[in-house]
Amino acid sequence: MSRTLLLKHNRFMERRTPIRLPQESVDTNESYFETSILTHAKKRFAWLLFLMLSATITGTIITKYEDAFSAVPLLVSFIPMLMDTGGNCGSQSSTLIIRGLALDEIQFRDIFRIMFKEFRIALLVGTGLALINGLRIFVMYRDPQLAFVVSLSLTATVILSKLIGCILPLIAKKLHLDPAIMASPLITTVVDTSSIIIYFYIATRIFACN
Repeated sequence: MSRTLLLKHNRFMERRTPIRLPQESVDTNESYFETSILTHAKKRFAWLLFLMLSATITGTIITKYEDAFSAVPLLVSFIPMLMDTGGNCGSQSSTLIIRGLALDEIQFRDIFRIMFKEFRIALLVGTGLALINGLRIFVMYRDPQLAFVVSLSLTATVILSKLIGCILPLIAKKLHLDPAIMASPLITTVVDTSSIIIYFYIATRIFACN
């Protein structure tokens, strides 16, 4: 069972990887053509290496919960959707914050105002996505518990992702790091890991009650 789950996880990660890697490879402090190839490579390598190694975290978490997959094998099919949605939500927020930082519209002192605003946005967006997805799952599989688990996990993932997406660029700027290069890999790593933990925690709690 563990080998099967790892193979499925690897296929999921291979399909997901091209979606977000270009954002982590952006050098914004200097002119693209005036910067040497070696400098570009040095700037990108460390974060890309960190991102690659961090993928093992999600694999470890997945194998830890293989009993849940044995009980409800269909759970594994929703992992890519949760991770991708979380990553996309985090990227949306971080892109807006990075743009605001570049235009001097946003400062680090605004962090709590930004978090509160992003939380309200995430609540609306997450609820809407969860309702639509929950209805789809119920119609397709006739399983209200499965629909509830995925919908609740999706809502929590969206909220967490948007908060992470707005916080990390601000922290990067405060530390005098390039938010475009530093924040994106961390958003990917933290959101992926968090979404899996949230999903499995909710699934094990709900299905264990039966």
